Amino acid sequence: MSDISTTKASAETMISMTGVAKWYGAFQALNDINVSVRKGEKIVLCGPSGSGKSTLIRCINHLEAYQQGEIRVGGILLGHQAKSIDAVRREVGMVFQQFNLFPHLTVLQNCMLAPMRALGLGKAEAEGRARQLLERVKIAEQAEKYPAQLSGGQQQRVAIARALCMRPQVMLFDEPTSALDPEMVKEVLDTMIDLAREGMTMICVTHEMGFARQVADRVIFMASGAIVEEAPPVEFFSNPKHERTRKFLGEILGH
Repeated sequence: MSDISTTKASAETMISMTGVAKWYGAFQALNDINVSVRKGEKIVLCGPSGSGKSTLIRCINHLEAYQQGEIRVGGILLGHQAKSIDAVRREVGMVFQQFNLFPHLTVLQNCMLAPMRALGLGKAEAEGRARQLLERVKIAEQAEKYPAQLSGGQQQRVAIARALCMRPQVMLFDEPTSALDPEMVKEVLDTMIDLAREGMTMICVTHEMGFARQVADRVIFMASGAIVEEAPPVEFFSNPKHERTRKFLGEILGH
């Protein structure tokens, strides 16, 4: 019998986090996290530095281990066994603050590597998929270059294409524009907006509130490792319920 537990819960639920808690020693980084994300839904996570946003999304693909509660991705129970972790990671793509591209590989090779190694694709099929996705993020002409020859915005778009080459069901973004110069932010956000319009299930940690207004189905505000408030963007920005949310929005939006 497989040790990967699955559930027949609603096929529309892509991610379910129930009572999730995490500690670093005596410090509790996540406290009773309950989140459900439907297929095709776009979630923006925001909050002050150290509020647990990045830890939360890193738990979804087990880059961080959680100690309490339950996480399911596409019906798969994310346990601590390698088999369930690998199964979930095949469904979840992730884009980080830093681009994490292999400097000794070309853009094309960066995109081909994981499908060949993890999915067993042949070279020709992996190359075809990589070129198609580089075209999708509007950077196909850079395929033979090395990461050091690209701008930060271009490197981040390569990182998005690389994640998409695994054909994930969910994309996680951990402050994908925070390491970029301001003039490069728009090109990455435009790529993410295109993905959202195509129906990709997305969870994005970001301080780009314009992106949240334009793309998010829900905005989740975190503080001190807990979810303080969640609401559709119109309600979240126009009528925040909690004082901590109002304070955060006042600081980040300048009013």
